[in-house]
Amino acid sequence: SGGWSDDNIVANFAFAAEQSIALIEQPLPAGHDEILRHIAHAVPICADESVHEAKNLEALVGLYDAVNIKLDKSGGLTAALVLRDRARELGFGVMVGCMVGTSLAMAPAVLLAQHADFVDLDGPLLLARDRVPGLVYQGSLVSPPDTALWG
Repeated sequence: SGGWSDDNIVANFAFAAEQSIALIEQPLPAGHDEILRHIAHAVPICADESVHEAKNLEALVGLYDAVNIKLDKSGGLTAALVLRDRARELGFGVMVGCMVGTSLAMAPAVLLAQHADFVDLDGPLLLARDRVPGLVYQGSLVSPPDTALWG
């Protein structure tokens, strides 16, 4: 995330639109995103590193169309629920994402993801070995956690 620059962002937005990309996540580094306010874009832009808590959201209005909520950076499930609800109040789309972690770390995020517009909970798939029991992934789908994993 954050790998684009002021020099290539307009061309990258145009290319993303031509390729029917569904969402662009954090194209510019956090703190360098003010330019987004003045650039037309056909593909929605999602804040990632630029958002951590609900109190960060108002500063992102007019810059981003959606926010990526990650339990690890938002302060856990309760804080993430507050962040999600405030994001919706402000008109943001919601993505639920993750850091690399086991199925136990993803289980509460599966709950949060139930009403998200975009979901990226592949953290356990990036590990050499997940915990047992773990979440069950089939293609692009993940099943709700078994009670032996998380309550």
